[in-house]
Amino acid sequence: MNQDITPALLRQWPLPMPGADADKEARGHVLIVAGAREMPGAVLLAASAALRAGAGKLTIATAASVAAHIGTAVPEARVISLEETPDGGLLADHAASLHHACSQASAVLIGPGMQDDAACCHLVRALLPHCADTHLILDAAGMSIVGRDAACDAASTPAGFRFDRPVLLTPHAGELARLTGADKHDIQAQPEAAARLAAQRWQTTVALKGAVTVVATVDGRQWRHEGGNAGLAISGSGDVLAGIITGLAARGATLEQAAAWGIALHALAGEQLALKHGPLGYLARELSTEVPALLRV
Repeated sequence: MNQDITPALLRQWPLPMPGADADKEARGHVLIVAGAREMPGAVLLAASAALRAGAGKLTIATAASVAAHIGTAVPEARVISLEETPDGGLLADHAASLHHACSQASAVLIGPGMQDDAACCHLVRALLPHCADTHLILDAAGMSIVGRDAACDAASTPAGFRFDRPVLLTPHAGELARLTGADKHDIQAQPEAAARLAAQRWQTTVALKGAVTVVATVDGRQWRHEGGNAGLAISGSGDVLAGIITGLAARGATLEQAAAWGIALHALAGEQLALKHGPLGYLARELSTEVPALLRV
């Protein structure tokens, strides 16, 4: 099945909506494991986007060196402080405080703004058993677990790492090339085929981002989106998209539905900002502010 992500498709595939008397628990609990001392802004972008997408509760786990600042910048969140590696990664050996948070979350996002791929890989592997009953989204360095050179992949098959439960990966062409060894230009030339092969390779759902964004599932379903504008190609834009998707998943959307809706909302937000400010020069932090109104129509 191959479908275009259009307004008509989204109208036929409505997001879960809380009742008028629903409390914040009914809107879902997001856990975001992200950031580093050099990139704390990625946490802020993803966290704001998850809340703008309608999630009811938010927990952030981030580097100890920036945790207090993040807590001040996002007063809606509980913040968990994690010890860091010398290279700025988050230590898996000290992640026991995350186990309960993972098990309580409706959706978990790991990766935006994280450093030290080896540490990220070990952290994701340590958290996977505790995220078994939640929607899990891996973005940026969080995807290092599936890399062909992943040092922590003790369970590798000859074909590489495979998930045994639903997970969403959100690479752009450059990241997918780095993870698989494929040529970036070949991926850009045939995104549908590249997304389908990646979904099969890792036995999971893949949202391959680009001028044409493709969502592919392991059972062969596929959605395709063209839209947005050049202004979306800006630092932090992917962190916002990951946050939107995670917020929608926390509300009860399936991973593929959250991805399809998130991609469309992200593009529409870019179009709205282009009308206000011009096609270039708007900021990634402004994208999520457009989302609530877009969800209303």
